[in-house]
Amino acid sequence: MTDTLMTDIGKGRKAGILGVCVLAQLLIAIDMTVLHLAIPALSEALHPSTTQVLWIADVYGFALAGLLITMGNLGDRIGRKKLLLIGAAVFGIASAATAYATSAELLIVTRALLGVSAATLMPSTLSIIRNVFTGKERTAAIGISSGLTILGFGLGPLVGGALLAHFWWGSVFLVNVPVVVLLLVAGALVLPESRNPAPGRLDVPSVALSVLGVLGVVYSIKEIAHHGLGQADVLAAAVLGVGGLGWFVLRQRRLAEPLMDLRLFAGRAFSATVGTTVVAMFAQLAVSLTLAQYLQLVVGWSPLKAGLAGLPGMAGALVGGTLSGLVIKAFGRAATVAAGCALSAAGFLLYARIGVVVDYPYLLLAMIVFGTGLALILTVATDTVLGVVPRERAGAASAISETATELGGALGIAILGSVLGAIYRDGLVLPPGLPAAVSETLGGAVQVSAQLPSSVGDAVLATARHAFVDGVHVTMLCSAALMAALATSVLFTMRGVPKVLEDAPPNQPQ
Repeated sequence: MTDTLMTDIGKGRKAGILGVCVLAQLLIAIDMTVLHLAIPALSEALHPSTTQVLWIADVYGFALAGLLITMGNLGDRIGRKKLLLIGAAVFGIASAATAYATSAELLIVTRALLGVSAATLMPSTLSIIRNVFTGKERTAAIGISSGLTILGFGLGPLVGGALLAHFWWGSVFLVNVPVVVLLLVAGALVLPESRNPAPGRLDVPSVALSVLGVLGVVYSIKEIAHHGLGQADVLAAAVLGVGGLGWFVLRQRRLAEPLMDLRLFAGRAFSATVGTTVVAMFAQLAVSLTLAQYLQLVVGWSPLKAGLAGLPGMAGALVGGTLSGLVIKAFGRAATVAAGCALSAAGFLLYARIGVVVDYPYLLLAMIVFGTGLALILTVATDTVLGVVPRERAGAASAISETATELGGALGIAILGSVLGAIYRDGLVLPPGLPAAVSETLGGAVQVSAQLPSSVGDAVLATARHAFVDGVHVTMLCSAALMAALATSVLFTMRGVPKVLEDAPPNQPQ
């Protein structure tokens, strides 16, 4: 089946299609968040070096970000259903291999394979939704999928904590296998096939340049957050990344059949929405960076209890995603995104008042307000990106949107993480002679304090916790200011985007 409109699909099958796509997105979202809980246990079992631990944590994201553009275009060519099913099968195999990895080196390889397969799933699910649903129906479908995907990020620590309380570290990856089997069976039965009827040839040099450029930029941004700009490998990666992306853009302008159609950015709705996604994901990393550490290392809750505590807050994301269609109908897309930014800013301001002693009802309010706002932003952004491009380019547009998400997140980790670390170090008042780990991270301070005499250890831990919370306050205030500015800007950059986005003519973005 090519990209002809799928008007003959009944409501029941459409619900099944949406369910399969959401299942694939949940699989990725949960897998992104469970690893951090498993690192202590797998470190004890496999004895990785410090560098290997970093690669175990980051290689998944590197592979995912580097291949999104290529995989989105590949789905347009060979078929989105086919790519999704192939990617899901590889994801299941890689999950099993990761669970039973016998060395740190093998674990790094299998995590990279998980990232490659995840890069096939993300644009495929959005492309399928774009081709099956139209107009208001598409907005509602994306709202549900966005809300549930954000909920998946909250489920990750909960699932990981529950499994690690009873099983070995590999269980957090092995649990993916039955989900993948369900995904493969249901996907084969209910998903329709769609592809670009005239995709053109795949330009291999463009593939190489896109992978080199995105990987170089993402790697250098993340490494700057850890080690600063002075490292030779970081500088080399930055030069290769920026140079690769620059060469990639120049090549796309000359090709008759480009890997990334730069004409998409000529549409104000498309370019403004992609930019909004980058900034929104940048700011929301403040919550991702701090909340788990706050609940576990400051408050002292177990990973399972921290996961349970964060889950009700994710319900706000489900509410925001589900109600986004109604808000768009009442106020328009620009106002809906602005409202989402304003709610996110309010959530950040609430987070900026948390203390060393937790007030859970207050924290829950902050989570719900923030989650509702974030879901409004991401739902409208995703729906707009997909709605303003022709259906035959849905895979490419999805890949651009997901790449913007990854780049925004990487920038957030680098910049906001650096702000948090600087405030933490400046706020420490410690006795001389303590290990450097105390001043590097709150986790290091917790480990060192446990080895000191109780009076000294308690004082060190109290100082570190107060310094971390001070860093959280500054980081959240910075993010609140950024989201407030974004709320104002989208009223102008997204002005005039229709409430309902019908199909654009072939090869002509709106």
